[in-house]
Amino acid sequence: SERQGAKRAPRHKHTHGRGVYFRKRLVAVRASSRVGGRNQQCLKRGVACITMRLGTTVPDFAADSTAGPIKWHEFIEGSWAILFSHPADFTPVCTTELGSVAKLKGEFDRRGVKVAALSCNDTASHQGWIKDIESVDFCGGQPVAYPIISDPTRDIAVLYGMLDPEEKDAAGKPMTCRAVFIIKPNKTLALSFLYPATTGRNFDEVLRVIDSLQLTAAHSVATPAGWASGDKCMVAPTLSDAEAKQKFDKGFTTVEVPSGKGYLRLTPDPSSA
Repeated sequence: SERQGAKRAPRHKHTHGRGVYFRKRLVAVRASSRVGGRNQQCLKRGVACITMRLGTTVPDFAADSTAGPIKWHEFIEGSWAILFSHPADFTPVCTTELGSVAKLKGEFDRRGVKVAALSCNDTASHQGWIKDIESVDFCGGQPVAYPIISDPTRDIAVLYGMLDPEEKDAAGKPMTCRAVFIIKPNKTLALSFLYPATTGRNFDEVLRVIDSLQLTAAHSVATPAGWASGDKCMVAPTLSDAEAKQKFDKGFTTVEVPSGKGYLRLTPDPSSA
């Protein structure tokens, strides 16, 4: 199986060496973010278990990137944003992923979404790798016109809980997993994905999710399974039938179910013309 050139750690209880590594990172994490007591204990035991809850403000950080120095909260400022991590530069699956994002960059721009990638490699490595990314079909002839953030110290990876303790580089240090964080203009977390190193992400699905997030942030609807922009939506259960009639000019239909409860209410996509 493909492991991105990483060395797989044995499945056993947390080792002393791993604990030492995360204790060193703990100092940087404390300086950058208010980390709860439970997460601090996880880091001391060598586990990257920091989690961000939906609706909470994402941690700020400053780092170098292929676009120059970045201050994360300033980068977001008033826009939707995506931060996605990859295990390592010059690896096959990661090359296809970053190429796919470059190809879809216009779609992210059209939705007002800023995009940034991140790995534990340095900027010189990123810059050299970009030539490879732009040469493959996944890129569609488009440039890599978004920043790739450098995190060789793994401070940001620990801060965001992106390290995979089972995937290590040649030096034995844990690598970043395939994380996706979708962030609202107010810098709060809207959604997160977490993929293993062996599974490449579908960024068309990320675009679909953004369409849903932006639609439901503006209208009192929810999107059903498999929904795509323009499809019918579900009327939010917080609305009464009378309120739904006033809110939705195109009306709604109630799906009959054996229970007789009228909770399945469909309305045309309110963002469609």
